[in-house]
Amino acid sequence: MDDIEIDEVATPELDDPVLIEGLPGVGHVGKLAAEHLLEEFDSELVRRVYTTEFPPQVNVDGDGVAELTCAEFHAVETDGADMLVLTGDHQAGSNAGHYTLTTTFLDVAEEFGAERAFALGGVPTGELVEEYTVLGAVSDVDLVEALKDAGVEFRPDEPAGGIVGVSGLVLGLGGRRGFDAACLMGETSGYLVDPKSARAVLEILETVLEFTVDYESLEDRAEEMEEVVGKIREMQEGPAVPDDDLRYIG
Repeated sequence: MDDIEIDEVATPELDDPVLIEGLPGVGHVGKLAAEHLLEEFDSELVRRVYTTEFPPQVNVDGDGVAELTCAEFHAVETDGADMLVLTGDHQAGSNAGHYTLTTTFLDVAEEFGAERAFALGGVPTGELVEEYTVLGAVSDVDLVEALKDAGVEFRPDEPAGGIVGVSGLVLGLGGRRGFDAACLMGETSGYLVDPKSARAVLEILETVLEFTVDYESLEDRAEEMEEVVGKIREMQEGPAVPDDDLRYIG
């Protein structure tokens, strides 16, 4: 196969769609958020993107049928905005591949008439999170005020080290192409899949794009993760080791 191949599955008419990127990353925040949109709204698969930058593997469905791993675009119509939701199980395996693949993603978005983009992801805190804050970054300063009004925080020099992968390049490459692009990053420990952080990101998106979505299934996943978090807290709050015993720990 070629380095990148695109299957054109359907081409529905969308009204000023917004590109929503939710590929795997820290805490799987963006992926969880994007997949929740597809679960809660009627969606239509419109494109599959295959690339040699993805791992050499297939996904096997419940009937035992294998499908080469890919990224997918789904068209979603809500009461507030039409969306072109990008999901998948992998990101590119090389620096050059990230650029090439993000360029392809933006090409597909432009084919459907998208001029706005939101990259969804997580920003690691290194510790368990109690209050979920959403940090933002944008391709143009004119986009900041509206996101602040929606509850997004902008902090100098955060996230430290910048935004890597497709989410970062949606801003960088998208901005150069004229997209109004923003990255919404939910704070997360970075240790676990984080449905609560995904919900915090989606609530910002709800406000900005003026749609409503139910969170019951995401809350169920959050409760499951709370059990895991509770066990981690128990381990962290376990009995202290006497100083004398520490001499023998390498």
